[in-house]
Order: sequence, then C-alpha cells, then structure tokens
Amino acid sequence: MEGWLGPAGVRDAVARWLRLVAADAELAPYLIGFDRARLAGHLALTLTAALGGPAAGIASPAAGAWRGLGLTEAQHRRVVDYLTGVLRALDVPADAVTAARRAFADEAGS
Repeated sequence: MEGWLGPAGVRDAVARWLRLVAADAELAPYLIGFDRARLAGHLALTLTAALGGPAAGIASPAAGAWRGLGLTEAQHRRVVDYLTGVLRALDVPADAVTAARRAFADEAGS
C-alpha cells in the first residue's frame, strides 16, 4: 500500500491539515461552530481511502466533507493545497499525494 501512513499517520496528517486551515485568516471563520471532530473523521476516512488504506473499498467515504462549509472553489483549492503540503512534509510518495489531491478536489466537483 504505497503511500499508506497507517491510522496514526492519517490522524496526524489530518490534525496538521486542520491546523493550517484554522490558521488561514480567510478560511478560519468557516470552521467556527463546526464540529471539527466530525470533520476530522470524515477527512481521515477519505484520506485513508485515497492513500490505499483499508477504507479503499468504500465508495466516496466522505464525499463533500468540505462542501458543507460553503467554501468557494478557490478556497476549496487552497484547502487541498494545504493537504498537499502536509503530505509532502510527511514524505508521502508523489503518486499518493496526487491520489489524495484528486480525492478531495473531486469532492467539490473540480
């Protein structure tokens, strides 16, 4: 399973990712009042599947996890860019990073 980080690695990646989004002055307001634990769970499931982990057999495990926040297309792309940065920092192979980007870009229909 090339690119699979394991459950702890996925949780760490999602936590780092959410911290980056929360630190973004334009994106942070979208997280106010939102159930971040639930969002993190959806993101972790989608990321697990995208990286070839055990959730890979689940079709669209968390389609639209970010959509419920009402982000614009440009904001959604920035969120996905943050994920890319996190995965690269964790030395996830390029093909797995591409698969993860695709999974989260596709959820917005982009």
